[in-house]
This record gives sequence, structure tokens and C-alpha cells, in this order.
Amino acid sequence: MSFKRILRRQKRIYGDEMPVRDGTKKSLIGAIDDGTKTVRFVIYEAERSEELVSHQLDKTEAQPQEGWYEQDPLEILHNIKMCAENAIDQLAEFGYSKDDIVALGITNQRETTIAWDKFTGEPLHPAISWNDIRTDSTVDAILAKVPDRNKNYLKNISGLPISPYFSALKMRWLKDNIKSVRRASRDKRLLFGTVDSWIVWNLTGGVHGGLHITDVTNASRTLLMNLETLNWDPMLCRLFGIHRESLPQIRSSAEIYGIVKDGSILDGIRISGILGNQQSALVGQNCLQAGQAKNTYRTGCFLLYNTGTRHVQSTHGLLTTVAYKLGPNAPAVYALEGSIAVAGGAMKFLRDNLKLIKDVTQDTEHIAGQVFSTGDVYFVPALNGLYAPYWRKDARGIICGLTAFTTKNHIIRAALEAVCFQTRDILEAMNKDCGMPLSKLHVDGRMTSNDLLMQLQADLTGIPVLRAQSWDMSALGVGVAAGHAVGVWAVERWRHHATPTHTFLPTTTDDDRDARYTKWKMAVQRSLGWASTKKSITMTEERFKLLASIPATLYLIGSFTMLVVSNILKDR
Repeated sequence: MSFKRILRRQKRIYGDEMPVRDGTKKSLIGAIDDGTKTVRFVIYEAERSEELVSHQLDKTEAQPQEGWYEQDPLEILHNIKMCAENAIDQLAEFGYSKDDIVALGITNQRETTIAWDKFTGEPLHPAISWNDIRTDSTVDAILAKVPDRNKNYLKNISGLPISPYFSALKMRWLKDNIKSVRRASRDKRLLFGTVDSWIVWNLTGGVHGGLHITDVTNASRTLLMNLETLNWDPMLCRLFGIHRESLPQIRSSAEIYGIVKDGSILDGIRISGILGNQQSALVGQNCLQAGQAKNTYRTGCFLLYNTGTRHVQSTHGLLTTVAYKLGPNAPAVYALEGSIAVAGGAMKFLRDNLKLIKDVTQDTEHIAGQVFSTGDVYFVPALNGLYAPYWRKDARGIICGLTAFTTKNHIIRAALEAVCFQTRDILEAMNKDCGMPLSKLHVDGRMTSNDLLMQLQADLTGIPVLRAQSWDMSALGVGVAAGHAVGVWAVERWRHHATPTHTFLPTTTDDDRDARYTKWKMAVQRSLGWASTKKSITMTEERFKLLASIPATLYLIGSFTMLVVSNILKDR
């Protein structure tokens, strides 16, 4: 990004109060931000919330079958190196060089799972994305092993329901279905990890002594970590059939893990921060006090509510997760999370599948703004099932309330409202779990550039919505963590740092928003039960054993009876 472009963007954010640098050089922090669609490399001056320089590249996402989403692990590494080189080249414009970067943080898409060979370094299969639902049958097989097939049976240990969303199911699927993974497991050369583990292992040497680590935030999304001990739980590992030696070591979110030594431009820089992207946005948004919450609007939508050092077990469909642990000796801070599978993905669906729009960013706000309501149309974008607070993998997307007067404008506006209604679903659940309604909602993510969406969010939740200065706060959050670990970015000072925001206030009445929300709940009910549930292998085997236990004599008697009846009917 050029110097002129940076000045234009900062002036747009700050107006006439744009910050002026005093000419003194600060320590620099680099941040790798691996998202679902893009890879970014961002560089910050320590204790400054605005980006100094950045560069990003799009990623390729393959969809070999319906509901399957895969990424190329090697492309992720390539894009990181390209983005880092481009961003570092821009530093000279500000009088800096690569030598001024004192620490590196990594934030990543969570739950996306990679299996690789620790002796060759080669991926054994494409990365299975977080929103992939191929593990439906694996879920059934695991549910068959727990009492009453209760999907929440493991929540007291892991904080998570048994769902295709989480990494343990993806690991189990890879072992069951991919021969190279099964063979590597047998030969004790298999490594599993989320994307942060894959990146760190490669940056720190790969086959030549690369570190196989993860942090507590990413580990808490696998369904294998115990929330109390912050270690891999032996019972969970046995249930999913995952050997602990194939899993990374769990570390805190802010400590010096090692030094980059992969021969790239990043060589010699300390890696000192790792955070899952949603937890990183929580830190970047400065929601470091219990009772604060942020929502990130990307392909999916993720709302995290800081609960402090106590982990609250949700009884209303939310996840309990680790928010951050800023140092080996620091206490773990927890959060309640509501995960929405389809947010920006709904707009992509309208563009690519229904051809209702051409540009997601520009068209949705303009076209939806041409009508004053949805015309009583409701769109439930359960394209891959519903996540929090419903956790129904049998749900499918529906558009209801259509009339002869419905236009594409109404449908696009209904898609925007669907994002807001799903957010309210989660806020309602959080209120029931914590007993304290949220007073304001911090937001970030690419979709927040849509002013209409932000106003609808304020109207449909009834609380102020505070939009961050940047659409992506994930890189900033891990920059804070990495800088904190090396002593150049004090978290205590950051806790009191006021980041510029744009506030959207509610403009509707309680009666109006509640009436619309009631209709939304009716639409959700109509979306449930559409996808047929496949019988798992385990269930099929149990049924076969039951049938096999019937004495052969009963079978012969039944067959003889049928033969006699058939002959009688023929005689008639």
C-alpha cells in the first residue's frame, strides 16, 4: 500500500484529527493474518492501533463436493511469504527496515485442520475448512458412543457440542477415509494441527526441528482440550481416536515460542503471539473486561462475550472458549461465543448462485436501500445447517413470505436482516446464560463497511453498535499479544486505549423489533429438518448385529409360512 493511499485512508478515518507522527522510530510488530478467503501481512508501530503497512493475497478454496471446502496448505505458506516481502518493501517509505521488526504474531482461521508428514513436511490432504460439513457421518458415529446420543455430552469438559464444525471430527474423518493419513498414524509420523500449528512448524524449520505448537485459543476449538487443565484431555482423545503424540503442544497466547528460520525474508524474527482470529479481534477491539463483547462479520459471523477468568457453561446453545492467555503465568480468560455459519457467505450465495447482485460490497447496500422493509420476506441462510444457538445440521436455507410484489431488493434486504437476526439470537442466549444484557456491541469485519447493515443491526438488537476504525481487527489483536510478550506493547496501557469508532444508534421501537424477531423465529422453525440424517457406520453395524442375533429357526419358520400363504393364494 502506497504512502499516499495510507494518508487518504487515515484522513477518511480520523478527519482533521489525523494522528501526526513525531518522527521518532518505534519498534515494529509484524502480524500474519490467515483468513478463510485471504492471507494478510500487517506491520504496526508498537502501541499504535493504525496499520503502518500491509499487503494481502486471495486464497483458492476448492469445493470438491457439496458442503466440502478445502484449501491448499502450501498456498497458505506461499502467500504468507509474498505478503511479508511486499509489506516489508514498503517500510523504506517510513524510514524503517526489516531489522526494526522485533516480534511476529500469527492469527488464523480456527477449526480448519491440516494433516502432514513430520519427516517429509508434505501435507497428506488438503486443509479441511472450518465450515466443511463432510463429517456428518463421523458425528453420528461419535454420538452413538455417548449416553442418549447427547450432542452436549462433552460440553462440561471442552465447552463445545459434538458438531462437524470442530477439528476433532475433521481429524477423525481424515484417519477413517484417507489412506496416507492412516498409514502415517500407524508409522508414527503423522502431525495434526490447526493452521497456526502448520504455519509455526514451517516457519521455525519444518523437518529441521520445526516447533509443533498451538495456543490455548486454537486448542479450545478442537473438542480435544480440557477447559480446566488447558491440556489435551485423555478421555476426549480416546473417544475420537486421536493419538496425543500427533497433536501440538499447547502454549499461552503471548510468549516467545521460537525464531523464524525458513530461509524467507522473516528469518531471525521472534514469533511471540498466537491467537485464533476471533479471539484476536476481541483483543484488538479492546474488549478485555468481563462483560464486553464484539462481533466480527466475515464469511461467518462470530460474537464473543468476555466472561473473565471464569468459564460459564452455556445452557442455551453457546460455546465456552478460551478468549486469551497473555503469558505462560497469566490466568486464562474465557468467553462465551456464538458462531454463525453464514453471514457474508449469504451475500456470496446471492451473487454466485442466484445472480441477484454483481458486487457484494457495493450492490447489497445500494439495492437493499431502495426499499424501506423486506416486505415481510425472511431469509434463513442455513446453507450448511445452523450453528449457535440451534446446532441443527439438518437445517437448510429457506426464503419465506414471498408475495406477487416481492422483488430482488426485498430478498437482498432480508439477507442483510438475517445476519442481524442471527446476532440477536446469540445475544438473547448470552443474556439468559449471564443474566446481564449487553449495553453496546463492538463490531468489525469486511461487512461492517455496509452502513445499512450496521443500522439494521442496531435497530434489531436495540443497542448501540460501535464500528471499529478498521474492518480487520484480528491482526491488531495478535500484534498486541506479540508486542506484549517482548515488552514493547503493554497490555495494561492497551486496556485503557480508546480506539476510534463510528456509532449506530437504534431508531425503531421495542414493539416493532420484537414483532420482526418473532417472525424470524417462525422462519427458523420452518428451516429445520430439511436434510435427511444419514445412518452412521456404527449405527448400521449395531443394527446388523441385532438382526444377526435372531435365531435362524425363526427365519426359516417365517419363510415357510410365507411360502404356504403364497401357494394358497395361487390355488384361489
